[in-house]
Amino acid sequence: MATKKTTRLQPETVAETALRLLNERGLDGLTLRAIAQELDVQAPALYWHFKNKQALLDEMATVMYRQMVADPEARPPGDVSWQERILAANRGLRAGLLRYRDGAKVYSGARFTGTDHAVDMEEQLGALVEAGFSLRDAVRASTTAYMYTLGFVTEEQGTEPVPGQPREGFDVGERAERLAEFPLAAAAGAEIFADYDGRFEEGLRLIVAGIEATYAPGG
Repeated sequence: MATKKTTRLQPETVAETALRLLNERGLDGLTLRAIAQELDVQAPALYWHFKNKQALLDEMATVMYRQMVADPEARPPGDVSWQERILAANRGLRAGLLRYRDGAKVYSGARFTGTDHAVDMEEQLGALVEAGFSLRDAVRASTTAYMYTLGFVTEEQGTEPVPGQPREGFDVGERAERLAEFPLAAAAGAEIFADYDGRFEEGLRLIVAGIEATYAPGG
């Protein structure tokens, strides 16, 4: 029975199921056995498509990417500045990562299984080159903003696995009491562990300003 189901399983279907379970269990609790149970197949059936968990994570990240770019709000209008293009792309990236518990961990270091991402990469790099960037500087600019976003969300989800629900030990008030003899460090908690939306936006704009000052023609 498992062999018959194996032939009908598609990698994307397995990845979509894994992403649903991710919100319930987190990355540490996501196992091939649990995914197989959800799909009503034997665990070895999944090895037909995925030789290990990293291969599954690669497919999950690919599905996440396709979901991100399918969201109209994640795509900038056609005729926008390179600054707005970087802002829109990274806002969309953060929103997509936050759809899933541990989304940033899944996405980090993943190797996409298709070439869909090359379409948007070509468009973004092309817009920067057209604006006067060298290809090298365009790549540095894009990847710096990307890594800022990925790192920001990794930290955000590390303290709030579920948005708005900090895990134990990250209550700002309790932290301030524990660090009372270090007044600046204690007061900093209200900035570090709150208003993730506002801090992300401000930080992203700082990145874009730095790109403009460092790489942009005339910057």
